[in-house]
Amino acid sequence: MKIKRQKQAKKTISFYKFNFDFREPFQILIDGTFCQAALKNQIQIKEQMPKYLMGEVQLCTTSCALKELESLKQLYGAKIILQKFQVRRCQHFKNPVPASECLLSMLQETNPHHYFVATQDHTVTAGLKKIPGVPLLYIILNTIVLDKPSQSSLDHVQAVQLGELVSPAQQQSIRSLKQEQGISLKDGERRGKKRKRKQSNPNPLSCLKKKKKGGPTLPLKKTEQGEKRKRSRHKKRKTEGGDNMSAPPLTNP
Repeated sequence: MKIKRQKQAKKTISFYKFNFDFREPFQILIDGTFCQAALKNQIQIKEQMPKYLMGEVQLCTTSCALKELESLKQLYGAKIILQKFQVRRCQHFKNPVPASECLLSMLQETNPHHYFVATQDHTVTAGLKKIPGVPLLYIILNTIVLDKPSQSSLDHVQAVQLGELVSPAQQQSIRSLKQEQGISLKDGERRGKKRKRKQSNPNPLSCLKKKKKGGPTLPLKKTEQGEKRKRSRHKKRKTEGGDNMSAPPLTNP
């Protein structure tokens, strides 16, 4: 029976890890009713909870749950146990409310802090089953039991798979991308305002007409250094008497 219960718990934890992004250390939100049941059944919460959930845990409670036990003197033992856990700050610090109301307010609408809830209170149990992604722990037959996923959790997962909703992991990735791009919303406005571009006059150089390109010009021939100049030949002209007379040599300018 113990092995079967352990397998069922492992399957349920994997469901919440995959679909609702639960990670270790698991945060267990505990009230006075759970501590009273643990005391009655001689269950060591700090020792048995990590073994049952197969991972590290953080046991915590709220100030409203502690103050509720302070008013009930017959639950003194449960108060001693609950005082050993971390106290998470709630919204009712100045005006305490019943523990059942306080625990449900900590979960909000989507359980953003990924709390497990350990309680024996039927009011809390009925309320958290309406919130998707909330694992429920309770004590029965001297053992801690992790309840199966509620119908609201199953419906939420099905809606995400059909593309009707966005999973919490996807919402977190969207927020991080928005923060990186600087487009995250704050008080209904964007952090950075868009600057209006001023109208500028056109570039005067771009308005000039393009010059027509002429035909290709032949490059001038240059005499290379070391090239020998051609010798000019002197032609002889004949005189009337038949004597050959040489023409005056040409001189270079």
